[in-house]
Amino acid sequence: MYEGAIQDLIDELGRLPGVGPKSAQRIAFHVLSADPADVNRLATALRKVKELVRFCTTCFNVAESEQCRVCRDTRRTNEVLCVVEEPKDVVAIERTGEFRGRYHVLGGAINPLEGIGPDNLRIRELLLRLGTGEVRELILATDPNTEGEATATYLALLVKPMGIAVTRLASGLPVGGDLEYADEITLGRAFEGRRAV
Repeated sequence: MYEGAIQDLIDELGRLPGVGPKSAQRIAFHVLSADPADVNRLATALRKVKELVRFCTTCFNVAESEQCRVCRDTRRTNEVLCVVEEPKDVVAIERTGEFRGRYHVLGGAINPLEGIGPDNLRIRELLLRLGTGEVRELILATDPNTEGEATATYLALLVKPMGIAVTRLASGLPVGGDLEYADEITLGRAFEGRRAV
């Protein structure tokens, strides 16, 4: 539609996840009309994230040093390990303030349609961590979708013979939701995961 640099920017922005053609166009024109100092800060932040951010050598969360903030925290227990798909999942769990254990980031979920199998994830590294004998409980916090369920089932089958307790995050009705709008699977899981009051 446009030519030169503005179309190049729209095309690059459109390649970002969750950014469609219209959003890419809106962002591009915002950048075009923005103060040059704001655009320079954005460009600097993009360069710095590629230069400085890497994956933690222990849990594979994002980090700016050898280990991430969670792995460096000596107040956390090593007996509970929470397995998540992506670093953004660590942030979501940390916001609750409920978990004081350690994490392991798989780097995705098993998805045969996309060509992602167990060998494409950090499962081997997880088994090495579990082999130390420190972990007593493994919490499977993969997404509650087909790929996440397949990954959780696969991991549970691998880990149970090791004598480690394997648990899965509960799923069900959201706070503030209405029963009439819940789908059958969510409502069914809410019944399965009910607890005494």
